Order: sequence, then C-alpha cells, then structure tokens
Amino acid sequence: MVLARLAISALAKQGYKLAQTGTAYWNDWLGGLTARFIFAAVLWPYYLNSALTKPGMGPLGVFSPGAGAFAQIIPAIAEAHSYDPGAIAFFPWHIIVIAGTLAEFVLPILIVLGVATRLAALGMVGFIAVQSLVDIYAHGAMPGALFDGDPASVLDQRILWIFPLVVLVAIGGGRFALDRRLWRRLRA
Repeated sequence: MVLARLAISALAKQGYKLAQTGTAYWNDWLGGLTARFIFAAVLWPYYLNSALTKPGMGPLGVFSPGAGAFAQIIPAIAEAHSYDPGAIAFFPWHIIVIAGTLAEFVLPILIVLGVATRLAALGMVGFIAVQSLVDIYAHGAMPGALFDGDPASVLDQRILWIFPLVVLVAIGGGRFALDRRLWRRLRA
C-alpha cells in the first residue's frame, strides 16, 4: 500500500512538472505563434480581400474611399446618397469609413508580424464586434444563438474568430513576434 502511494505521488509530481513545462512553452512561444498562425491562415485573407474593395483610386485611395466602402460599412447612408461618395458628408461618415478601412488593412498585418500584438488583437476584437453589429443591423444577417446547431450564424462564427485574438491579448505574440525581437535588440 505504501509502495502504491509512493508510485502515485511520483507520477503526480512528474505530471505536474510536465504540465509546468507545457505551460511555459505555451506562454513563451507556442501559444502566441499558434494564435497568429491561425489568424494568418483563416482571417487574414478574408480581411485583406475585404480591405482591398474599399480604397478609392491612387496610392492614397484609403483616404478617399470608394462607393463600395460606404456600401459595406454604412449602407443606409450610401443608399441615401445614391452611392456617390462625394455627396456624403465628410464628418462623421468619411471619418468612420476611413478609420474602418485603415483598421482592416493595418491591424491584421500587425498581428501576423507580431508588432504591438496585444494592442492590435484587442483592436481587432473591437473591429469584429462592430463588423458583426453592422452585418446584423445594416445588412440583415441573422445573428443566430449559441447552442442553436447553426455554426454558420454570425454569433457562432465571430466567437471562433475572436478566440485566437483573445489568446493574443492574454499572452502576446510569443517569442517569434517581431516586436519581441526588436525589444531584445534595443536592450542589447
């Protein structure tokens, strides 16, 4: 009986050490790298393609959004002005569309590279929340509900989208994030 207890105690200690090692690897590099990889593989192409539909003509087209940007972000205002960006008031509508377009371009790049990862991921969580509200209230998407058996609903999809971002907010971009490498060079 004593021998069995000693064996169980030794196994428990080894399990605890293994769990500590796994947690250390997860927090140091694996968690952030995995979350950034999932974001890059699943969401970055979506946001890049969406962002590319918004700028107007020229290299500074982000600051003069096209009709498609207004139709996607504020469809009621775009429709009220016959999808003519020149007829839409600059404040607040152009400001909202420019900010949304810049966020859709910049935040995913920062996350994938691992620059200001926690802040960029937090901004992306806010962006997805606003995007979800626009999809539901302005575009008529069905929000769905958790545990309703419909994984294609907005709520179910967006929770899955937000999960790797929450991981990044909690533990950062990991050892292979660009900003971590820059900090090490600055300290040296």
